[in-house]
Amino acid sequence: MTRLKIEPMKEPDKIINYWKKEKFTVACIVIFGLTFNSATVLGPIYQGKLIDSIAGAESLDSVIRLAGSFVFLIGMIQLLRYFKRYYIRRFDNNTSAVMRFMIYNNIMHKSLEELGNENIGNLITRAVSDVDVCVEGMRKFTTELFDTGVLMASYLVSMLAYDAKITVLSTLYIPVAMALAEKLKNVIYKYSASFRSKSSYIAGIVYDAIENAMLYRANGIEAQNGQKYDDDLEDLQRKAIKANILENSMQPIYNVIAMLGVITVIYLGGTKVIEGSWTVGIFSTYIVMFAAMANKASKAAKLFNSVQKSQVSWKRIKPYLAEYQIKDKASDIDESSTELSVKNLSFCYPAGREAIIKNISFEANHGEIIGVTGPIASGKSTLGFSLLGLYPYIGSIRIDGKELKDYSEYERSMMISYLGHKPQLLSDTIYNNITLGNEKDITSVMKDVCFDIDLQSMPDGVDTLVGSSGIRLSGGQQARIALARTLLNKSKIIILDDPFSAIDMKTEERIIENLKANYKNSIIILISHRLTIFSRINKIIFLHSDKTASYETHDDLMKSSGLYAEIFNLQCMAGDNND
Repeated sequence: MTRLKIEPMKEPDKIINYWKKEKFTVACIVIFGLTFNSATVLGPIYQGKLIDSIAGAESLDSVIRLAGSFVFLIGMIQLLRYFKRYYIRRFDNNTSAVMRFMIYNNIMHKSLEELGNENIGNLITRAVSDVDVCVEGMRKFTTELFDTGVLMASYLVSMLAYDAKITVLSTLYIPVAMALAEKLKNVIYKYSASFRSKSSYIAGIVYDAIENAMLYRANGIEAQNGQKYDDDLEDLQRKAIKANILENSMQPIYNVIAMLGVITVIYLGGTKVIEGSWTVGIFSTYIVMFAAMANKASKAAKLFNSVQKSQVSWKRIKPYLAEYQIKDKASDIDESSTELSVKNLSFCYPAGREAIIKNISFEANHGEIIGVTGPIASGKSTLGFSLLGLYPYIGSIRIDGKELKDYSEYERSMMISYLGHKPQLLSDTIYNNITLGNEKDITSVMKDVCFDIDLQSMPDGVDTLVGSSGIRLSGGQQARIALARTLLNKSKIIILDDPFSAIDMKTEERIIENLKANYKNSIIILISHRLTIFSRINKIIFLHSDKTASYETHDDLMKSSGLYAEIFNLQCMAGDNND
């Protein structure tokens, strides 16, 4: 079997392009679809001849030869059917994979603001179930184009050859079944859209319940959430019934309407048999053809309704089917030294109107640790986040003489490592949480974050599973694993936002000494509200409540800022008491 190739495609938001992309597969579908459905009409014809042969008391050898030809013909027809179905499924699988591939690429290239505005449940539903529904509609359309369209045409031509009058009169009811399906398409579209929307909402609730399970359990609102979830499930069930009942329950009705013409066939065809112009075999052939065509007509009517459902899903996923994007690769980056120059930096988030930090300036060189602190809501985390270059900023941030915004996104990710408030651990091993899938030696970084001793008490060592969000580890262990991940590549600039909040002070001091000794080619921006170790770092950015900042050494700040001195002294006293 040919290996599935998943490759980017041009204009993925145009549905016709998915058939164009699979030219060979579609060509095979056309060839085998035409051959199979054209040859299918031979089955009833040979069946009628076999009946006439038996009824006419022909020789046994003649009947056996005719029966053998009939069985061989049916076998060949089914073989053609096999190849047609194989290539239909191949088209289905390829198209589904490419759609998901393009959606995933689009999601990975969305800005943080765009991702922040996304509903996770809605996104998951579109990328998974909506793709399935859409591709299923495409598959049915492709299948029925031959199994219904070509086959009906083959039967119709054959029936006209037998008797034009009977054929015209008996098939008058078939357009009625199709017209009824056409009338119902708007109703089905409305119900399908409502069901898909509710399904996305339910997926969001489930994701939220998993992510915040501990919070809800600790506050005793699981029962409340459970009742609401039950109500939403009932509503989803009602919408699912409405969405599916018309599509599926109408199939027998379409069939009955299309089959009403059998009365005409029996009456007029029976008359021709009695008169002797038709044999029993011809009558049998004709009525089998009519029944097959009427059945296919009812499926064609149902197909209209299935296509309506797939159109709902197509409209939901279409906005996520953008052109394939590739991350810019990094140019040669000088690893020998690092210089950071920030001048008149101001920053506000895209949704905000007012700057959170204003006119901040400082400089740093490799081997330095720069502390960032200040009162609550003074912009400490915002300053660290602004240095990533993920959002537009005002002023200048230059790394090695080049403006941060002039580096590509990939280059920035290679030069800057960032640790936010939360450890953000994966439900995986310690090793994979630190390396994120890369094969690297983590021995030294585990020592740097003082985790080597913890590993001695873990039977599986770095292969220890941390559980969902690191639940099997203590808060301090979670923080140090996340810190190890940030330090692993020894990036030019390492931004640490409150990395020691869950770590005791003695461990914090040892880690700081390790950073000073082993990361001399990096600039470390250390954001913290704990100031006891600030006397051991190079310089400090002290953010004031008016959004301005001072940039001085610890000793200078102790003299110039009464607030900084007061906080530092109080924390040192608390530390001494704790000791």
